[in-house]
Amino acid sequence: MVYKEWGDPANPDVLVCVHGLTRVSDDFDALAPALASRYRVICPDVAGRGRSDWLADPRLYVIPQYASDMVTLLARADARSVQWLGTSMGGLIGLALASLPHNPIDKLILNDIGPAIDPQALTRIGKYVGEQVKFADFAAAAAYIRAISVSFGEHSDAQWHKLAADVLRQDEDGRWIRHYDPGLAAPFLAASADQAQASEAALWAAYDAIACPTLLIRGADSDLLSRATAEAMAARGPRPDLLEWPHVGHAPTLVQPEQIAAIRDWLLCTPVGVAGVG
Repeated sequence: MVYKEWGDPANPDVLVCVHGLTRVSDDFDALAPALASRYRVICPDVAGRGRSDWLADPRLYVIPQYASDMVTLLARADARSVQWLGTSMGGLIGLALASLPHNPIDKLILNDIGPAIDPQALTRIGKYVGEQVKFADFAAAAAYIRAISVSFGEHSDAQWHKLAADVLRQDEDGRWIRHYDPGLAAPFLAASADQAQASEAALWAAYDAIACPTLLIRGADSDLLSRATAEAMAARGPRPDLLEWPHVGHAPTLVQPEQIAAIRDWLLCTPVGVAGVG
């Protein structure tokens, strides 16, 4: 598992930033430098994405495997204090870790994700994850990434270019393809309705076990994290602070200056050991 890092490598206060389902560590290239003076910022490419290896068995592209991988990463980091920022899938990994007894997470930021996920949104995501699309030139590939990422909200042309370039690569024939293992779709295709219900129940139980200060970020137009689910989360478990970004769906990219400033303020101003402040 490859990771990028910023800040003093000897700093025992670590901020781990983990991307969403088909994204990569480069998503935090704007946020990480803004926090590197306070934390050692570590941003991994989760297995099957970006520069990290693909798994031999695609059925292992699931949260328990990812959480296990992150435990190894945290051990390598030799962190005294861990702050966790996870977008979508990255948030679910953090949720799972923060629910464990004696876990090292002092603060948790969940970016547009919760225990209950809208089934229609899952269908939308599952549909494009397994599509093996190829493009003759970068411009066409970037236009495709922009089209399937419209829920990210408004971004400059330069920001859209980077959001696309980070998740595209050329194959051996020079075609532009997405920078992840198409096998990521396997768990989506194999999941039954009963399994989905059991998974949601387990996630709520894990969420209720979280005790650290938590910030829940929601895109106001998100189809993955409903307003009702966000309000339910705010009333139970760690009773997180809730921050909504207008005119954004799933998920806030955290590249805009005002988004970065809000995260920095919350991390630096929220005392450790006080859940649900604000």
